Formats: sequence, C-alpha cells, structure tokens
Amino acid sequence: MNDFDVIIVGAGSAGCVLANRLSADPSRHVCLIEAGPPDRNPMIHMPFGLAGLAHMRWLNWGYETDPEPALNNRRLFWPRGRVMGGSSSINAMIYMRGHPQDYRGWAEAAGEAWDWPRVREIFKEHEDNRALTDDHHGTGGPLTVSNLMQPNPLSRAFVRAGAECQHPINPDFNGADHTGVGLYQVTQRDGRRFSAARAFLEPALSRPNLTLITKAQVHRVLIEDRRAVGVILANRELRLREGGEVILSGGAINSPQLLMLSGIGPAAHLQAMDIPVVHDAPEVGANLADHLDITVQAALKGREAIGIAPTFLPRAARAAWAYLRRGQGEFTSNIAEAGGFVTSDPSRDRPNLQFHFIPAYLHDHGRRISWGYGLTLHVCDLLPKSRGRITLRTPDPMAAPKIEANYLGHPDDLPVLMNGLKIARNIVAAPALRRYVQQETLPGHKVISDVELEADIRARAETIYHPVGTCRMGRDESSVTDPQGRVRGVDGLRVVDASLMPQIIAGNTNAPTMMIAENIARMMLARPTDLP
Repeated sequence: MNDFDVIIVGAGSAGCVLANRLSADPSRHVCLIEAGPPDRNPMIHMPFGLAGLAHMRWLNWGYETDPEPALNNRRLFWPRGRVMGGSSSINAMIYMRGHPQDYRGWAEAAGEAWDWPRVREIFKEHEDNRALTDDHHGTGGPLTVSNLMQPNPLSRAFVRAGAECQHPINPDFNGADHTGVGLYQVTQRDGRRFSAARAFLEPALSRPNLTLITKAQVHRVLIEDRRAVGVILANRELRLREGGEVILSGGAINSPQLLMLSGIGPAAHLQAMDIPVVHDAPEVGANLADHLDITVQAALKGREAIGIAPTFLPRAARAAWAYLRRGQGEFTSNIAEAGGFVTSDPSRDRPNLQFHFIPAYLHDHGRRISWGYGLTLHVCDLLPKSRGRITLRTPDPMAAPKIEANYLGHPDDLPVLMNGLKIARNIVAAPALRRYVQQETLPGHKVISDVELEADIRARAETIYHPVGTCRMGRDESSVTDPQGRVRGVDGLRVVDASLMPQIIAGNTNAPTMMIAENIARMMLARPTDLP
C-alpha cells in the first residue's frame, strides 16, 4: 500500500475525473480515497430520488453553518455528497458552464490556461450531448447531457410566464447567450442520473493501476521536510513513491479543513488548535463564496404539481412503474426542471440572478414534509460580494469544521436579492402561471414593502449549494495554490476542486468543477513546453 504515484483524497466531481485521466497512464499508480460508501443506493440513480437524499446522512456530510448574523442568527443546512461521485451523486443534475466573463476573471487571476477559449473546449470535449449538436456542444465525450424526458406542465408554464414578463425564452443556457428562461439540460442518460462516478470513474475501475478505497476518511496529509509523502487514515498510513503527489479533492469545505489539520493555514489559528505549523497560509479557508437563495411559493388550484397528498398516490405508482420498466415517466424529473438568468436591474451588463423552478412545495431542503399541491420558484444572487471562511472547530479530524458563510455581509447583496424576489413574484403572477395559482403562500400577499421583504429574506433565505473559493488559485504569492493547483509552501501537494475558484461562477458549479479537474490533469500530464 506504499506504492502510489498519486493519492487523490475525495471521489467527488473532481476526484473522479482525476482518477480517470491520471490512471490512463499505466505506469502511474493511482489511489482514490472516498470517505463515503459506493454509489449503490437506488435513490442516487433515480433522478426523482434526490428529494430524499437530504435525509440520508450516510450519503451526505449534512453540514450546518454557524449562526449567520444577517439571517437572524439561523444555522443554514449545507448538504454535500459523502459518496462515490460526491455532490454529483446528490445534486439536481443541472448542466451549466457559467458565463464567459467568469473565466475572463479567472484568467486575470490565474493566467490564460483558465480563460474562456481553453475551458470552453474542455467543456465541449467532456460532453456527450444527446439533444444539441451545434458548435457550442460536443458529442461522444464521457459526460452524457440530455434534455428532460417528461417536464411537468407547470415547468413549461413557468417559461411562458417568464416570456410574458419580457424575459426571452432561451433553449440553450450553454449556447451563444446566457440570458432568458427555459428548461434546463441535465446530466442524465436514459432517464438515470449520470454522475461524475458513472461518467469518469466506472470506466476506469478495471485498470490494475487504480486503487479505490471507500468508507475511509483521511485525517491529515503526511508531510516531511515540507513535502507531502502520504496520508494518514484512522488505522493506517498510505505513502507515495518518491516524487509522487497528494491531491485534495474534498471540495470547498473539506479541502481547506484537511490543509489546516495538516499544518497548512493561518498560523495563529493553527497554534490555537495546537496544530504544528508547517506553512503559514493565511488565505486557507478564506474567500468562501456561495449563492444565497430566496423563494416564492404558491398553492395551486389543481393537481398538476408533484404533490404530497393521498390523491397523488396513483400517479406516483404509475410513475414508479414507468421508471422501473422503461426508465421513463415523472421519476426521471430532476425536480428543478426549469429556470433562467436575468439581471437584477438595467445597469447590469450580464445576468446576476438565476431561477430554479420546482413544480412542488419545497421546505427546509426537502427535509420537512410539505402537504398539498404547490410550486416553488427559487431566485439566487449569482455574483455576491460577501465572503466567508472555513476554520477548524477542533483539531479532531472527525469533527465538522466551522462554516461562517457571512451571507449578506456586504451591503450591496441585499438589494440584489430583494430585486430578485420582486422579479420572481411577478413571474408567478403572470398569466401563464396565474391560471394555476390559488394564492401566493410565501412571502404571502401581505408582505409588500421593502422593509417587509427584507425581513422575509433574513427569515427564510437559504443556500442553493454552490460553496467555492476557499483554496483560491492565483499567480500572486498570497493565493493558496498556483494556477496548477499546487499548494504554495509544500511540495508534492495539490488542491483540485471547487475551492480553487478565484471568483464564484455565475451558475451551477458541478460542470465547472469537472472542468477544473480535467484542466489540471492535462497540466500534470503535459510536458513543460506544452503548457500554456
């Protein structure tokens, strides 16, 4: 077990890509370690099963933030995948690349290898798009991207309602333009979830030079003479061959936590935790960004929605039969079927709000039963200025870290989300949806003034699950990693996951995370003269 060239910590969206690409070289022995179990649970693979995954703590880290001062000191639930495939095994499967300007910002921070022309080609090469074949998309790649098989009628009504509010209908959010409303494409194949584990890891598992270890949590990186030489688990060590590398792919929470447990982080904080300081890196855990989200909910007159009611049972039985027999029907739904991108005010030069439309009631991330037939329209601030941090709560590697998201910490963020809430209310009230709606239940028709809307946001806003940035890459010496994910101050150690993002993506983060891993894998495999 001490014969590895690469040890990857975390079999999530990034780790699965890395394991595939690096083990393609038969001379390179790769070990992939996942804290959670294999992805055998049928709820993972049935898209509709995501409604129950928030309850399954054995597949989900189930983090909570510290009390958020601007949100009435509430603790917000942060689900993150703790299973093969990571969060790509429990997410809503929306395929979204982000806006080209996002990557121009990355290029300014980390060099031309992260600019839009290069990453766009990686996105295309990853894709096996079953519906779109124009110049903006790829076919034949490892990651299947599909249209939804059977969108709910309410999702199509949402798109029409958005058009009635002067938002253009957009048939492809990853095409020439980001703006407008429409149905999302999803990472599904034949009506089943197509996670990073299915797309990248499964095809590589038969390789003799790839070792997969599940249900094993890494406690810290083993560092000798300022070089990573292995990792420490609960009951054993795994060591590298001379010149090998450890890659942390635990995500925006676990990767900075593991760096700090290993002595890499803000020196004063590590000393307070009685952790010997290997390298003083003040930005480890800093720069935390996430998309804060608020919803409009409405009760419906009819039963078009996905309902929790006795009258829904026959329909659910038919859906289960169609799914089990043919991989079709309502249980192929990712639930967040439609959405879009709009500006919060005319001064914006690109969309800074995103919608996720759900043809059902959704309370407390699906952890609380919501009886009856309703709809939920989410709107989130895509470009928040607030930044939080991850720190250690204790030096115990099995303890959850301290998450201070600092939502609405910047004064510019509240007006953006408030404008988003007003725009969302207008869409729910537009004729195409109004014909289905009995009444708005949240915020509710009595909540009208800006003071009342602000109070509603502070009382109800939640995350839409896109934490990034806590191991920021950059060309500057203060960044945690360089543009190839190499941790500054320690040799043989990289971070490769969403924590590298210098700025948050204006969209869902799963596809960009897989792109990050692909890009750095290519850098690792390239000759120095081939690097951009």
